[in-house]
Amino acid sequence: MSDLESAVAALRRFNRFHTRLIGALSGSLHGSGFTLTEARVLYELARRDGWRAGDLAKALGLDPAYLSRILKRFAAAGWLLRERSTADGRALTLRLSKAGHAVFAPLDAASQAEAAGRLRPLDEAQRGRLVTALIEAESLLSGASAKAATPVIRPHRPGDIGWVIAAHGRIYAEDYGWDIAFEAFVAEIAARFLREFRPGLEQGLIAERDGQILGSAFVMRESDETAKLRMVIVDRPARGLGLGKALVREAIRFARAAGYARLQLWTNDILHAARAIYIAEGFRLIAQETHHSFGQDLVGQNWELVL
Repeated sequence: MSDLESAVAALRRFNRFHTRLIGALSGSLHGSGFTLTEARVLYELARRDGWRAGDLAKALGLDPAYLSRILKRFAAAGWLLRERSTADGRALTLRLSKAGHAVFAPLDAASQAEAAGRLRPLDEAQRGRLVTALIEAESLLSGASAKAATPVIRPHRPGDIGWVIAAHGRIYAEDYGWDIAFEAFVAEIAARFLREFRPGLEQGLIAERDGQILGSAFVMRESDETAKLRMVIVDRPARGLGLGKALVREAIRFARAAGYARLQLWTNDILHAARAIYIAEGFRLIAQETHHSFGQDLVGQNWELVL
């Protein structure tokens, strides 16, 4: 079986699973009396006023005649209002009536409750993996570019550190063969950051896109004059976007604003991409030594930027 045939089989298998999961085969979504298609039309009408029938059919990929029959049913039940467009008096726009919103509310609540019920047995990490997979699947199947949404860099918040530790352990094991001791090393740094966090003098920087964390960088106080740049990492989905450089620059900006005279970091010479960023931003190598850590023979390097 070719790669394409395997992918086709997997996609069809998931489609069958998903239609069973949401009850699409029963003909009545959540026992509401609405088919899945009718419920989707109702959802779009509840979410936004001013739809034109042709635009709604195109957005949902429905045959216009089929959509027209659904809309006639909604109008006959008193759920749908048709109004002249203020922009084009020849066109009619669609709006749910108060009764229509009342019909939609329990259907929406039932869908929300069912989704929550499906997700509740999963732990936080599993839910995160599922969300990431769903976003990736939607992006790939829709043809949307992964670069369409611009990553943002924000301050750290509760829950971020778990990702930072896990990402370091996973990526360095896969890319460089480092053992679990490195994950423990990062966890100790992360724990100290949380335990001794000094607002205004220290900062965790988290890069994310559409709610998915893509990278991090942390500024940690060493002394009144010196800060350390630590836990800089960029995950694979964001490589090539310039996110590593953006995180380092934001860390430098924070360190300057906090009043430090210098920013230092420790890395290893095999991390070529990271070292290129540090050199480009003006860091200079001040010391290096060989060491055996994380199951590997390495050359550790200390770099410094005068602020």
